[in-house]
Order: sequence, then C-alpha cells, then structure tokens
Amino acid sequence: MTEPKPRKPELLQAVKGMNDILPPDSARWEWFEHKVRALMARYGYLNLRTPIVEPTALFVRGLGEVTDIVEKEMYSFEDAMNGDRLTLRPECTAGIVRAMVEHNTLYNGPMRVWTMGAVFRHERPQKGRYRQFHQIDVEGLGFAGPDVDAEQILMCRALWRDLGLGDDDVRLELNSLGQPAERMAHRAALIAHFEAHADVLDEDARRRLHSNPLRILDTKNPAMQAVVEAAPKLMDFLGEASLAHLNAVRAVLDAAGLAYRINPRLVRGMDYYNLTVFEWVTDKLGSQGTVCGGGRYDGLFEQLGGKPTPSVGWGMGVERMLLLLETVGVELPATAPDVFAVVPDVAALATAMATCETLRGAGLTVQMHGAGATGWGSVKSQFKRADASGARHALIFGADELARGEVALKSLRDTDTAQRSLALGQAASWASELRNA
Repeated sequence: MTEPKPRKPELLQAVKGMNDILPPDSARWEWFEHKVRALMARYGYLNLRTPIVEPTALFVRGLGEVTDIVEKEMYSFEDAMNGDRLTLRPECTAGIVRAMVEHNTLYNGPMRVWTMGAVFRHERPQKGRYRQFHQIDVEGLGFAGPDVDAEQILMCRALWRDLGLGDDDVRLELNSLGQPAERMAHRAALIAHFEAHADVLDEDARRRLHSNPLRILDTKNPAMQAVVEAAPKLMDFLGEASLAHLNAVRAVLDAAGLAYRINPRLVRGMDYYNLTVFEWVTDKLGSQGTVCGGGRYDGLFEQLGGKPTPSVGWGMGVERMLLLLETVGVELPATAPDVFAVVPDVAALATAMATCETLRGAGLTVQMHGAGATGWGSVKSQFKRADASGARHALIFGADELARGEVALKSLRDTDTAQRSLALGQAASWASELRNA
C-alpha cells in the first residue's frame, strides 16, 4: 500500500489592499524618503514615532463620530487579553497629540515635529489608494500665529521642487473654517438651506444634515452640485480675527510668489480643523486629486484631555505622491554600485571578501557575485551580471592575479580604458581613485 502524497500547503497572499514593496520599486521609496528627511532638517522639524495601534476612543473623540473615517473606514477590534477597544491608526495627528499630552512634551515650549509610517483605512482598493498606505505627517505644536500655517504650505512647495514637480503638476487650494462660534452660525444657515432643498439630498447628506452639515459641502454627487454651490459660504460668517489670520497667511504666500485659489467648499475630512485649511491638488491622477492636505486644529489638545495648545499640520499619502511622480515622468537618479567583484571560484573567496570589506570601509558601494545552487558560474556570466548591475568597475579575482598579490581592474563604462592590475595590499589607497573615477 503506497503512502498518500502530502498535500501541498495553501499559498498565502498579502491581505487585499495591503501591498509588498519590492526591489526595484523600493529604490523609489528610499529616494523619496531621503528627500523628505532632508526637507524636514532644513526647516527644523524633529522626527517622532508613535504606535500603529491606538485606543479606538482616540479617533472617535479626535476625528469626530460623524466622519467617513470613524463610521466606515477604521480597522477596530477588541483586545483578546483585556477587552480594550483598539484601532489601527487611520491617520497620524491624533496619535501625535496623544503622545504630547501623555508625556507633557511641550513643557518647555512649542515644537515642530514630523513622522512617517503606515496607516490603515478600509476603503475600496484602487491605484494609489490602498487599505494600508503610508503617510508623511508634519505638525507645528503650540504655535498660534499664521506664520507657521504659511511656513508649512511653503514647505510643501519646496518639496515639490526637490522632487522635480512643476507648477502645473500641483496647485494650492486654501480656505478658512473660522472659529467654533462662527461655524455654529454658518451651521444653522446650512441646515436651513439644505432643509429647504431636502428633495435633492442623497441618503448620506440627509443622514449628516443635523450631525455634520459641513461635510455635505464635500459631496461628489453630481445631482447635488447646484444646491451645494448655492449654500451659504462660511467665509461670509467669519469675524475680524479669523479674516485677519487668513489674510496674514495669504500675505506670506503672495510675498513668496505662491499662487493659490480660495475654495469656500474646502472643509477637510476631520472635525478637529479650525481657521486655515489647505489642500494640494493635481489633475494628473483622475478623480484622486488631493495629494496633500492639512490645516490648523487649535482645539484638539483639549478634546484629548490636554491643555489648550494651538497647532497646525499636514499629511501626505506616499503612494499617491509616488504615483504622481511616475505619471508626470520624474526620473530617479541612477543607483548602481561603484564596483562589482567577479569571483571565479571558492579559492578566491576569502581574499575577495576581505578586499570588498576594505573598499566598503572606504565608502565605496560594492556588489559581489555569490555562488548559486550550481556553483560560481563562468567568468563570462559574471561579467554579464556586472554589466547589468550598472557598476562602473569590475574587480576580477583571478588565480594568476592572486598569485602575484594583485587584482585585475576593468572599466565597465569606458571601453577605451585598458584593464590593469592593482596591488591587493594597497586596496585602501586606490579606493579613493575608484570612488572618483
């Protein structure tokens, strides 16, 4: 009687909407992240990192119960150990504020901070919009003046330039949400307006009519556009101080030569915003027009149990930004090793690896051919790999060269340069020559 063949294990795949980032795509991510880190250093923003999992109540209180994120999109669950309600963070700002309050981090004064990491929303996956995605988040904590609002908007423009985007690729939209009392007066006027046109409202708008009518202005329903356009404008309800704050932001942007459009329908998706709100939008990605957005949230610290702390910040989806860069044709700078080590056989391995370590210690990037399942492969096949790697030089650790205490150097990019020999014992001294060649 023959033994039954063991069943092949089921092939496991990533969760829908949560993607692997593999080479060579990961090189684009590293390049982008390097640009962001350099920008933050120039503007004096310090990096912080918060947990991916937070108490569900943090987002319910911080973002607002009647928001798409809280109602539809959060990944929430009960901790099996103690019954706590927990949520995978759908955005970063609430967690940063929680951390500031918990650790009393602003005891010595305001701070400029930034973070970068994964966030989670249960949305329908589509290109550039996933269930696990990554955000750059920038916050100015404890700053009440319009200067930091404008500074953060100008930071974005600086990043666009660093990334190679043109003025036609992204544009700025700006609005003010005023202060709570002004929004309450506008809210009452909005409710009255939409009640008078209740027959036009869709189910989502009717549900939000009395709980969050401001969000109706953000509808994408074509049948509602006319009634939304005719709705009372929040700008008409702003008091002198709110208008002065907005005008001060505008004055800085005007002086910096940054074009923008006042968009009275710009409200953002979280309840915590007041005064300045802004979005950077593009026409290059179809309906997914917003690539970065933010604004001022002076009341969020108190909502989360802290002291009154005026603050402003923005968030940017990394996947969407990378998609925009790809769409407009921004090219990454070439990344290739300086040197590719050709190792004919195991007898040369120890010397080759020791030499490669010396070169790496001197600042060169070195890739070495490794043995496969069938051995080291021919020198010819290794040269093909060396050429494909983009390396500028090949070092050949042949038996004859090693017997003389040498290694052969061959230029892979300049065919007119003759192959020559280098003394193994002087690797540290000729490393600088290879780096600059």
